[in-house]
Amino acid sequence: MSRNRSRRARTEARAESFRCLHCGLDVSMTAAGTGHRNHCPNCLWSRHLDDTPGDRAADCGARMEPLAISVRGDGEWVLVHRCTGCGVLHTNRTAGDDNALQLTRVAVRPLARPPFPLERLTAI
Repeated sequence: MSRNRSRRARTEARAESFRCLHCGLDVSMTAAGTGHRNHCPNCLWSRHLDDTPGDRAADCGARMEPLAISVRGDGEWVLVHRCTGCGVLHTNRTAGDDNALQLTRVAVRPLARPPFPLERLTAI
């Protein structure tokens, strides 16, 4: 195989999948519920590649930690990621094959580790 064909094959393979920088899973770029797969369905970590969804224009490239879940008005869950390199925050649609246990862990994290002592809560 010529060098150009080999390089083209690798580029096409990258466009179809990526390897998660956090857990090492090989992840397909296609996913139910989203047109721009940008996070691992296993551990929910992402990589800072986009300035806007799908543009691949970010220069950072660092890992993005799943911080929280936000719920849109229509009930759709959205992941909130923070870049471990530059600190930027991005929201990303969840996908149909995302690990439900991991999504739940992220969603309940504020309840499991509240930012204040629960004893301060009083009935009004």
